[in-house]
Amino acid sequence: MSAPRVIAVCADAHHNTIKPTREQIDLVAGFGVKGDAHYGRTVQHLYDMRRNPDAPNLRQVHLIHAELFDEVAEAGFAVMPGQMGENITTRGIDLLHLPRGTKLSMGEAEIEITGLRNPCRKLNQIQDGLMKATLGKWDDGTLLPKTGVMAIITRGGVVRAGRQSACNYQTVRMSGSRLFNYSATSGASPLSLMRAFLSASVVTVINKTIEISARLAATRKGAPGI
Repeated sequence: MSAPRVIAVCADAHHNTIKPTREQIDLVAGFGVKGDAHYGRTVQHLYDMRRNPDAPNLRQVHLIHAELFDEVAEAGFAVMPGQMGENITTRGIDLLHLPRGTKLSMGEAEIEITGLRNPCRKLNQIQDGLMKATLGKWDDGTLLPKTGVMAIITRGGVVRAGRQSACNYQTVRMSGSRLFNYSATSGASPLSLMRAFLSASVVTVINKTIEISARLAATRKGAPGI
């Protein structure tokens, strides 16, 4: 996997599927991306607002790995940053294997992973069949949504595209002046971390009956950040 970096940042004041790319976005602690439709201390997702408008906003920022674009391209889909509604497009970070509670820092800003992002049927409006192309399975056959992760903002700051990063508890200076690093929450077993990660609300919308077995824990034991 290539060196971790941010390749695009996006924001849209309206609840559109596609978010336009920006030169930079401003992350505000406890609220989200300034000027984005999901900005707010309480839930801003339209479906969740109808169910429980006072719930905390656990979807303040959405990250997608550009490796997903490479994967769906092999199936004939052409996807560009922002087209799946993400705020931050990364490359070189295995987002799907980061456990819930993982903290990532980008320059002055810091975010905390709250769970996987389930794909929306509106992806099929971009290209027919795209939603299905973003769904996979874990080794035990349970559903794996591949459309990135959601996070809350624990420390505010500006994030720009093209600023390189550091990872795995180390400060690794790469081209560009900003750093981007991640470290996993410690003190919990691989099974409990993965169970918490996959049981996040954004996953249960797709599959409310996911059960993590000992076999899954064993296969995930060597995964990054666990």
